Amino acid sequence: MRIVIGMAALLSAAVPATVHGQENAAQSSVNEAARPLTLQEVLRSSARSAPEIIAALARNRQAEARALTAQGAFDTVFAVEARSRTLGYYDGTEIAGKTEQPLSNNGGYVYGQYRASRGDFPIYEDKSYTNRLGELKVGGLYSLLRDRLIDERRSEFRLAANDIDIARFETRATSIGVQARAVEAYQKWIAAGLKLKAYEALLALAGGRTDGIERQVQLGAKPDILLTENEANLVRRQAFVVEARQDFRAAAVKLSLYYRSADGTPVVVDEARLPADANALDGIRSDPAFNLEGRPDFAIMLEEIDKATVKLALARNDLIPRLDLGGEVAKDVGPAGLGGTNRTPLEMIVGITFKIPLQNRKAKGKLAETRAKIDELSVKQQFLAEKIRAEVTAIGIEVDTANQLVATTEKELVLAQRLASAERRRFALGSSDFFLVNQREESATNAEVKLIEAQARIAAARAELAAATADEDALGLAVISE
Repeated sequence: MRIVIGMAALLSAAVPATVHGQENAAQSSVNEAARPLTLQEVLRSSARSAPEIIAALARNRQAEARALTAQGAFDTVFAVEARSRTLGYYDGTEIAGKTEQPLSNNGGYVYGQYRASRGDFPIYEDKSYTNRLGELKVGGLYSLLRDRLIDERRSEFRLAANDIDIARFETRATSIGVQARAVEAYQKWIAAGLKLKAYEALLALAGGRTDGIERQVQLGAKPDILLTENEANLVRRQAFVVEARQDFRAAAVKLSLYYRSADGTPVVVDEARLPADANALDGIRSDPAFNLEGRPDFAIMLEEIDKATVKLALARNDLIPRLDLGGEVAKDVGPAGLGGTNRTPLEMIVGITFKIPLQNRKAKGKLAETRAKIDELSVKQQFLAEKIRAEVTAIGIEVDTANQLVATTEKELVLAQRLASAERRRFALGSSDFFLVNQREESATNAEVKLIEAQARIAAARAELAAATADEDALGLAVISE
């Protein structure tokens, strides 16, 4: 009975807590839906959830995996070999275990080996005999000329390291491009929303004037044709609103490619989260300092030149004759075996190997090809540097021009609004005609739309400048490293 009562009390306490939790989550969702969408939210979502960035990070992991593969050339290798005659006069059995370790600073290697044999071997296999406890052997090979400073294994590892850096720079370039497009999508969404508000306000002016016109017509102060003219004006302004709303919805859909939920699903933002004014367009402030090496595409070019330099060193290495020094020390342990006492207690062997192609045309061809590749990359690097500087300069001019345009358009808007307001007063007093007041109002709205477009142009130029200067802080890319 006590257990039942306890369970009932626990459930009665848990149910309100669950309900309150659900209510809090719902309230939080409602608050978020009513809060204006900021550029920082869009950039944070894009940096974490944009498919292009996620794919670029996956390519980065691929490059790291290829580097691990290249490291495999320096793996320690253990091998066991055994053989035994099952038929014939001789019954010799031999087993050998060998461990070999390539050198990381030379083209050679070191090894250790244990070998043991039992039974009889023919005289031409006399070397197979060991003492009762087997034979221990250590040895190695050291490259004196070719492969001393660089070889195929080390070059592949260095090239793989370059590929990791290139993949990281490509990830940065992709991320910068995605964030710049996210900024553009957000700015176009705001601009479309503000244009929609401007046209809705224009429609409201016409709608608010309808009752007054109808009264004036009923009193005989205005002709009946004015009602038809006003209706035509309403329809025209309604068309402006419909078209603006279509543009706004299309901009919201494009924005959803970058603004996503926690699980990566695109979120189409409605009008309720639209900022109140054009101040939301002023969200990008890039660092005026510009470092050419900070551009990912320029850094990639430097890495490509470094890769070509590694290949050049390898081609030069292939022109060098091969001269290898080898040696090994072996010792039989235990009592003498069937081979007799001719097994020396300690033996040492030293040898050299010399090899060179007489024409060496393969190495010469690779060397010439690699030098030509470096010349090509050097020219491309210089041109890319010039192109980047010109791009940044041109964007800076665009920013200055857009600022001047905004200042001019703001003056135009003030004058147009003043004229429209004065014309409405004159129309209310009967001193103006319907056509002129409509023209003044639409001119003021057109000036407002023009100002929105000019402000969006500034924002777009600043975003483009942030992308051109690889300003990751301005583009909200710090979250990638978190």
